[in-house]
Amino acid sequence: MSKEVEHKRTYDISDIQKVIPHRYPFLLIDKVIDHIDNDRIVAIKNVTMNEQFFQGHFPGKPVMPGVLVLEAMAQACALLSVWSTDGVPPGSVLYLVGATDVKWKRQVVPGDTLRIEMKFVKKRRPLWMLAGEATVEGQLAASASISAYEGEPIDPKGA
Repeated sequence: MSKEVEHKRTYDISDIQKVIPHRYPFLLIDKVIDHIDNDRIVAIKNVTMNEQFFQGHFPGKPVMPGVLVLEAMAQACALLSVWSTDGVPPGSVLYLVGATDVKWKRQVVPGDTLRIEMKFVKKRRPLWMLAGEATVEGQLAASASISAYEGEPIDPKGA
């Protein structure tokens, strides 16, 4: 069963919000600068001092929590999985079910632009496996292999 997908190379925040259910303060992708159908995605997270997590992580030395860098990577995976031909049906959700080979190599701080590139490794529905890395100015910040499970659509009213 195929679905009609508009294949674009770039997406803005309104395109992103149509696809994944995350909202502030948990939406961690600002834009997508490249997308190759059924292959890879490159997403951007602009890190600012206004992020809520910097209030307590850490006072006087703000550092983006590594688990949120990993979450940004997972959100990029979800976007690639939905925007790919024969991908996740609109309205369905990908749930993060595994992360392996996770490595953090560089701190991410206010003012950084996090560039996230994720690629498909294997699709065996309802399981999706991707791998990639997050960089800042060409320096590796994090890398991971991510597994996600295709779940039922979420009721936007929370019922």
